[in-house]
Amino acid sequence: MKNNFQKQVKLLSGVLSIFLVLIFILFVGLFYLKNNPSFLQPELEEELVEISKEENDQIENGIHVQTGFIDDEHMDLVIQNCTSCHSAKLVTQNKMSEEGWKATIKWMQETQNLWDLGPNEAKIVSYLAKNYAPEAKGRRANLEVVEWYELK
Repeated sequence: MKNNFQKQVKLLSGVLSIFLVLIFILFVGLFYLKNNPSFLQPELEEELVEISKEENDQIENGIHVQTGFIDDEHMDLVIQNCTSCHSAKLVTQNKMSEEGWKATIKWMQETQNLWDLGPNEAKIVSYLAKNYAPEAKGRRANLEVVEWYELK
């Protein structure tokens, strides 16, 4: 019985020793990574290409290439004030009247910490109401089917 107990103590101490060595290795590794962050992210040898203002402000077919906004008066104000918080797509996918855009701006100011736009608000709303207004849609066109058939 005593011999069996000694074997178990010896086995347990061996397992504990291995566990402590692994913990030590883990801490040394974490210390090394903390002090050498480039180990995980090696420096890129590529040169960064600077995008010029001209390339950034390209207009193709009346659309600002980078943002997708319609090129019109006060577009720059909209880009500066709207895309600093969210993507341009969030603006361009919406269609609202002047009242709708004003209400949306007021909501963002009250709930999303949008700053006071001051005299620029009227220009921004004017741009949005002109270029992203609801589209008048009538009834869809009649279906032109040459031959009708019965489902069985």
